[in-house]
Order: sequence, then C-alpha cells, then structure tokens
Amino acid sequence: MGRTMFYRLIGTALVATAILHPGSAASQAMLACAQRVEIVAFLDARYSEKLSAVGQLDPKRIIEIFAAESGSWTMMITDVSGRSCVILSGQNWESIPVLPGSKA
Repeated sequence: MGRTMFYRLIGTALVATAILHPGSAASQAMLACAQRVEIVAFLDARYSEKLSAVGQLDPKRIIEIFAAESGSWTMMITDVSGRSCVILSGQNWESIPVLPGSKA
C-alpha cells in the first residue's frame, strides 16, 4: 500500500512539474542525457547523491531519484539500453518514513 502511494506521489510531482515548468523540464531532459553509469558516477562525485528511490514507468523505463544528506536531489529516467536523462534536480530533499500500520 505504501509503494502505491509513493508511486502516485512521484507521478503527481512529474505531472505538476511538467505543467508548471514545461520549458525547463524539457530543456533539461534534452541536454542532460548519457549512459546511466556516467550520470551515477557524476552525481556521486559532484554531489554525493546516492540512489534513494526507484519506480517503473513502463516495461522499458524506470524513474530514479538520487539524494544526498545535504538535501540536493536529482530525478532521472533510464531506459533498458542504459541511457539516462536527468529530468529534474533541486534542493531540500526530505525522506519521510512510512509509519507502521498507516494506510494510503
């Protein structure tokens, strides 16, 4: 139940961002694509970001969120070929734990 709520939250965030900032999200996706291993290494070396969450968009793509203790975060989409595109990044990431027994 918690995962379903998390996936809905991510989906809602993506839709809201695309509506509110269509130009910036589109331009970032076009400019920031590379092999996944290269982006992951860059995020670790430059920002100390580690994989924090992952979800399947469809059978050929996943969405990944990398976050650092400093609060920086990056969201990217990766396809089955290993190509990734950064679609969003920001500051003040905060992980919220799911309480035992809570229902979505």
